Amino acid sequence: MATITIITREGEERDVQAEDGLSVMEVIRDNGFDELLALCGGCCSCATCHVHVDADFVERLPTMSEDEDDLLDSSDHRIERSRLSCQLRVSDALDGLRVRIAPED
Repeated sequence: MATITIITREGEERDVQAEDGLSVMEVIRDNGFDELLALCGGCCSCATCHVHVDADFVERLPTMSEDEDDLLDSSDHRIERSRLSCQLRVSDALDGLRVRIAPED
């Protein structure tokens, strides 16, 4: 089980326990962060689970798919460290991950 720090749009931080195999989106949603909409439920079709990943973890993440890249291109808030949280699976390698919920488009 990994510990992930979630940072809200207002800058509030909270550490949560994340079960291996869940997506980061599921962890955020299941821990009561209502500002992450995740409208498609994790199907990589809406970009409403957009997060900014801490720079220390970018290299530890799986390669971004073309679909994820295309969806992130639709966001006015895309940065170099942008990812869709539905595409990030929790594992021990992500222990200590910090993500900020991106501004809503």
